[in-house]
Amino acid sequence: MYKSLIAMAVAGVLAGCNPAPDTSSTTPVNAVAEQPQQSETERLNQWFEAKYEEQLQQSPLQMTFLGRKDKYDQVDDTSIAAEDEQMAWLAATVAELKSSFDYAKLDVEAQTSYDVWVYQYEQAKEGVAFRKNGYVFTQMQGIHAMLPQIMINFHKVDTAEDMQAYVKRIEGISRAITQLLQRAQANAEHDVRPPRFAYDGVLQQINNLITGAPFTEAEQDIPLWSDAKGKIDALVKADKLTDEQAKQLETETKTALQSHFLPAYNALKQWLEQDISNSEEIATGVGKQKDGTAYYNYRLKVSTTTDLTAEQIHQIGLDEVERLTKEMIAIKEQVGFKGDLAAFFKFIKDDDQFYYPETDEGREGYLEDSRQYLAFINEQLPKYFGILPKADLIVKRVEPFREQPGAAQHYFPGTPDGARPGIYYAHLSDMRSMPKNEMEAIAYHEGSPGHHMQISIAQELTTVPTFRTQAGFTAYSEGWALYSELLAKEMGAYQNPYSDFGRLITEMWRAVRLVVDTGLHSKGWNEQQAIDYFMEKTPIAQGAVISEVRRYIVWPGQATAYKIGMIKILELRSKAQAELGDKFDIRAFHDTVLGGGALPLSVLEKRVNNWINSVKAG
Repeated sequence: MYKSLIAMAVAGVLAGCNPAPDTSSTTPVNAVAEQPQQSETERLNQWFEAKYEEQLQQSPLQMTFLGRKDKYDQVDDTSIAAEDEQMAWLAATVAELKSSFDYAKLDVEAQTSYDVWVYQYEQAKEGVAFRKNGYVFTQMQGIHAMLPQIMINFHKVDTAEDMQAYVKRIEGISRAITQLLQRAQANAEHDVRPPRFAYDGVLQQINNLITGAPFTEAEQDIPLWSDAKGKIDALVKADKLTDEQAKQLETETKTALQSHFLPAYNALKQWLEQDISNSEEIATGVGKQKDGTAYYNYRLKVSTTTDLTAEQIHQIGLDEVERLTKEMIAIKEQVGFKGDLAAFFKFIKDDDQFYYPETDEGREGYLEDSRQYLAFINEQLPKYFGILPKADLIVKRVEPFREQPGAAQHYFPGTPDGARPGIYYAHLSDMRSMPKNEMEAIAYHEGSPGHHMQISIAQELTTVPTFRTQAGFTAYSEGWALYSELLAKEMGAYQNPYSDFGRLITEMWRAVRLVVDTGLHSKGWNEQQAIDYFMEKTPIAQGAVISEVRRYIVWPGQATAYKIGMIKILELRSKAQAELGDKFDIRAFHDTVLGGGALPLSVLEKRVNNWINSVKAG
């Protein structure tokens, strides 16, 4: 679930919340136009590169995430005023785009880039009306946990200057938290606040971040202090710092943590503790908010990149649940289980053979077996793809300060240059929420041929403007990852029928999401009703179900993207097979889907249709 973390926690809160850049030194588009030897497409692609660089310069954290060290000592401005300036900048780029380029003179790929740039702006513009409807701090995508994680995992320290930037960024984190607290307080004044469980989750995460040295005499260090000391020690061992310089940097880091980080997080903690009594103990969806229906419709549009209504999505979910239930029954009968499907669910949930032990050895076993599944699928990739990723993939456990029992596994992309590999993260604090029979499908979803492959290929593309290599559309990326779980079966995976049943469980999981998400946010369901439906239709552990439902409540619409995206990709593949017959090439189809980066589903459909027509034309 790559989008649930970096895109939502960073892009969703920070990107679009930054001051407009100084563009005085950039080349004006009319200067580009004075070069007659350039085609309209070449001019446009050059323009996109300039604009995307301007956009990147507005987000120091996004540049860090991409492996760059520009503005390495800064953190994004998260204020409303900065967001207004960003929107004004984006509007100006769209006006310039439309006035300076002739769409009809562009080649097909350039027209796609044009469409995507405008689409992203229109989507952001529509979202301005719902600024006060969203939840700023939640247990799922709270920036309070993401900012320290970025420092620990993505702020690379190779020099003393990098460590000085690290110290400066601690102050920037504190400012961002203060700005976001002000936004959360403003939303609360309009009776927009997440439910009680979200407050509890955020408070627990804050305590994990501020409990220990250097704030107390405890033996255990807080995560950032431990990370900073480790990075300083590494510089000393590499002979890049003297002992005296290291001591000075440690002192500066401690001062920044004590003078900036702790006060900002304490202020957030105190407000949450004061406001928690105003939150709902019986959690429901956003439909209860003022303009809640319009807000949810917007969130569905953003998540699915379609105009499907809540009612339509709910019905698609019911139909898919019915279809997948029949397939589950078929596997139950295949393995010779004598009871009904509910009894089979209980057997899978309760039998120890389907779980690793609740030990360090058991957790490492989960990680190592996931690596083996991915190694097998990597050997099959050339038979199904012409374009293959260059970036490596590693599998690791979620950091303790943000680990949640039953929370979903997720993926973090590597850098476009391959210097940092992609990471498949697993929450392993509760091994009874991580059954063996589901892990194979999830490894393919998060790794290859799923998120790691799709995102790595997108980042490595050289045939499209750079902004498209970093574009994110949840229905596309999550639809592809869910499609990948099924594709892996065609590639020879799931030799054990219980693992194939696990694949059906994960697909049913996404079908249930369509029903539950719309039920919560458009039909008035409460948390318990959603949990009951989930438990009835799947054998997923109760802890994981509770975590999932709570995710949907604080993140309206996002969970509907997976199944809607998968359905569209399967529709496009079926259409291509029907129209091309013997000319259909699965490798070429996959390269077409992945070779343009993430796209809105309507734009993806146009791309596939163009490919079908080109194959027909010979």
